[in-house]
Amino acid sequence: MEATLTGSSGVHASNLDAAAKEALRANPGVGFNKVAPPNSTAIKVVIVGAGFAGLTCAIECKRKGHDVLLLEKFKELKIISFAYNAGKIFARWGIHDELWPRCTHHDELYLHNSKGELLTIQKLPNVQYGSYSYNGHRGVIHECVFDYAMSVGVDIRLGQDVSEYWEDEEKGEAGVVANGESIAADVVVGADGVRSKARTLVLGYEDKPKSSGYAIYRAWFNTREQGVDTDPLTDFTCKNGDAFFGWIGPDVHLLSSSSKNGSETAWVMTHKDDADIDESWSFPGKLEDALAVVDGWDPRCAAIISKAPSCVDWKLVYRDPLPTWVSKGARLALIGDAAHPFLPTGIQGASQAVEDGVTLAAALQIGGKQDIPLSVRAWEKIRYQRVRRAQKMGETTRDMWHKAKPTDKGAAIELPRPDWLLGFDAEKNMYDVYEATANAIREKGYELPTLP
Repeated sequence: MEATLTGSSGVHASNLDAAAKEALRANPGVGFNKVAPPNSTAIKVVIVGAGFAGLTCAIECKRKGHDVLLLEKFKELKIISFAYNAGKIFARWGIHDELWPRCTHHDELYLHNSKGELLTIQKLPNVQYGSYSYNGHRGVIHECVFDYAMSVGVDIRLGQDVSEYWEDEEKGEAGVVANGESIAADVVVGADGVRSKARTLVLGYEDKPKSSGYAIYRAWFNTREQGVDTDPLTDFTCKNGDAFFGWIGPDVHLLSSSSKNGSETAWVMTHKDDADIDESWSFPGKLEDALAVVDGWDPRCAAIISKAPSCVDWKLVYRDPLPTWVSKGARLALIGDAAHPFLPTGIQGASQAVEDGVTLAAALQIGGKQDIPLSVRAWEKIRYQRVRRAQKMGETTRDMWHKAKPTDKGAAIELPRPDWLLGFDAEKNMYDVYEATANAIREKGYELPTLP
């Protein structure tokens, strides 16, 4: 039984409908940054998971002329960041005016050591490489993207329990079993997150995570209701509008930001944790445990943490890079966290999920219905090393902050912001390099990706 879709009402929904229509009117056609006629490729795509990877893939599949069905297990639908490389995609959809007011607008990071000494003020421009970055509450941004998917006509079915993935190479199809119903497609996309069931079919075995040795406490709350603006130890975080502050120490870092002109506050703290769990998972946290982590630190840290009415304790596990994101017959592909979960310090997990969805839809359009396995394999080859480089950056950032010397200042402890990552246009690149990549696979055969 399908759940009822509940989208945003009024002005928000109508604005997204207008954005969808304008994108079609302004850029009809086939190719980079174009909107193809509906179902013009005759490729049927089933996507499992309506997170950012799945939603982006579904939206772009509609824009590229595929027939797409999106399945999500929840019956109704943390801080999240989309860098400039993802912002390019949102701009092409025409949803900037809806997203921007919902985001935090700080443009500097004030980074301190545990004693409260200022180490650097890092510039974080809101606009760079010709696009915006979007930072804010995950649920708020997700709602906007979800509603846009509805506006472009994506068939979304909620309350769908996908119990099985399958692939039939002889028939040239793959599919899923959802709520007891078998659904076939030309391509199935596993966007079902870190606990992906699709991953088992791709790998041929159950992939077991490893302990990362870290966990995160996090909270999001109203600034004024919790007295952040009236406490001299915390008012600096909001009195001048949106702001972003951080503190680093041995095996710990704390980040605090305000949004919506300082009216909302969020903090996240990564710390050592040896809990033995099977998967990354969130539990209700204890503020006294979070406060114990910063005992003896700059008193502003404890003051900020204590303002939260409650917090979440998010245990982090680690997965070795998967040897492939593609099934044996290349009719099933993993994207987003199902393929490559990121550490929070990477600040690219959501952006790479967006790139995955956009580029897979583009590859299928370029290759066409007659060459789907080739298209999926070419997509993997084009994406794999870039994503792994981005993942490794998150690992090195965490280690940089957690192992910083007391004398480290300036660029030595600033967030990395490489041009190759943030200035990249994933959709354009797919159209630029697809043919050469596909030809190489035709000539040499398919090979598993190699780690950078």
